[in-house]
Amino acid sequence: MHIIITEYHLIWFLIILTIMLTASWFLAKPILRYIINRISDDSISKLLTEDYDQNLAELLPSLTRLSTLNLIEMSLRAEKGKIITRPLGSPKHFLNFDNLLFSPRQMSKLTLPNNTKIDMSAVIGPNSKQPLSIKIPLMIGAMSYGLGLSEEAKLALARSSRTLQTATCSGEGPFLAEEAKAAGKFVLQISRWSWGARTDQEIAAADMLEVQMGQGADLGTARIEAKDFEGKARILAGLEPGSAAISLPAPPGVERPDDWPIFMKNLRTRSKGIPIALKIMATNRIEEELAVAVSLGFDAVVIDGAEGGSHGTAPIKQDDFGIPSLPALIRAKNYLKNSNISIIISGGFFTPGQCLKALCLGADAIYLGTVPLLALVHRQIEKAIPWEPPTTLVYYNSPTKTQLNIDLAAKSVSNSLKSMALEMEEAMRALGKSSLAELDPSDLVALDSKTADITGVRFVLDPPQNNR
Repeated sequence: MHIIITEYHLIWFLIILTIMLTASWFLAKPILRYIINRISDDSISKLLTEDYDQNLAELLPSLTRLSTLNLIEMSLRAEKGKIITRPLGSPKHFLNFDNLLFSPRQMSKLTLPNNTKIDMSAVIGPNSKQPLSIKIPLMIGAMSYGLGLSEEAKLALARSSRTLQTATCSGEGPFLAEEAKAAGKFVLQISRWSWGARTDQEIAAADMLEVQMGQGADLGTARIEAKDFEGKARILAGLEPGSAAISLPAPPGVERPDDWPIFMKNLRTRSKGIPIALKIMATNRIEEELAVAVSLGFDAVVIDGAEGGSHGTAPIKQDDFGIPSLPALIRAKNYLKNSNISIIISGGFFTPGQCLKALCLGADAIYLGTVPLLALVHRQIEKAIPWEPPTTLVYYNSPTKTQLNIDLAAKSVSNSLKSMALEMEEAMRALGKSSLAELDPSDLVALDSKTADITGVRFVLDPPQNNR
C-alpha cells in the first residue's frame, strides 16, 4: 500500500505543527515565568536575609578590595600549589600615552594634501654594515615557536611581515626554518635557552639579531616540563625525550658579566654585519643597562615596558616588575641622544595614536605583540568559542592549532597593521609632516603637569616657548 503525500496534506501538516508549537509556547511561557520568578525571589530573599556566613554576598565586601581576577588566581593557586602563569600581560593601568595629544597648526601652517606621500620607512642600526630597513615602523614582536605559538601561527605572522615589508621576530623558541624563509625581514633572538646561541646557518637567515635578556612580562630563569614541550619543537631544540627545558640567566657563553665582551666579539663576527640589538625589561636601572649596551657596541636596544605581555608568566613578574613604556622611552632617548643606537619600544601599544606618539618622543620603531596575536584569529574565532578562548587556535600545545587557516590569518594580520599605518599617515598629514624624521615632541601637548614633566612636552596650560 503506497501513501501519496500531496501538497494539500503538506499544508495541513504545517498548519497543525504551527498550532501545536504556538500552544506549547503559550503553555510553557507562564510555567517558565513562574520558575524564573521563584528562583529570583528565593535568591534575593537569601541575599537580603541570610547571615553573611551562609550568603554569597559575603564576597561583595572583599570584591571592593580585590578584583575578580584576584579571586580567580587565588583559586588557581589553591588548586595545585604551583606557580601559575598568566597570558597576555598585566591588567594594571600604568602611566601611558593617553594624556598626550597631537598639537597641529591650522593657520600658520597648512595641513598636507590628501595625496601627499608619507615616508613611513625606518632604519634600525644605521651604524651597522647591513642596517635593517623596513617600510613601516611597526614590527611584529617576539612570540616564540614551541614555547608559545604553533608553526601555523608563526608562518602566518611571517607571511604578513613580507606583505607589509616589515620585520617579524623569532622569539626565544627553537629556530623554525619555514618561518625565516616566509618572512620579509627576520629578526632572530639569541636567547637564554640551551639552543639560544643559534647555529651559523640560522644566523645567516636573519636580518637582525636580538640578544634577549628580559621582557616586560618576564625576567630571570624558567622551566618547562617535558610534557608541555613535545613534538617538532622539542626535536628542533635538541632536547632529550623526557627532559625539561630550563632557561639560563644569560645566553649560552655568558656565565658572568665579564664574559660579555668576548661573547659580543664572537657574535659580531658570526653576524656578518647585520645589526645586533639588546632586548631588556624596562626597569629603574635603565641607564645602567644602556651604559653596558653602549660599551659593548650594540646597534639597537629593544625596551619592553611593564605593559608587555607573554604567552604565560607568573603574575608577580607582570604586575610588580619594571617600569612603564612611556618613562622608559623618555629616559632611554635622553641617555642615547648622542649615539646612533636605534630604540625599539614595546609593551602596551594597541592603537595607531600610541605608536605615533612614541615615534614623536624618539622611538625608531614599535614592536607589536597583542595586536597581531589577536588579529591571527580574526574571522576564525567560531572554531574555538564558546568553549575555548580564541587563542587556542594559535598556541603550540593546543589540539585546535591545525584548524587555523594560515592564509586567512596572514591576511588579517596584514590588514590590521596596514590599517594602523594608514591612520598614522593620515595623522601625519594633519600635522603637516611628510616623514617620520620630521616628528618631534613639539607635535604633542601634555594634558597634565606630571606627564609634561616626564616627557618634556609642553603642558596644555603653558604658552609655547617658540614658533616651531
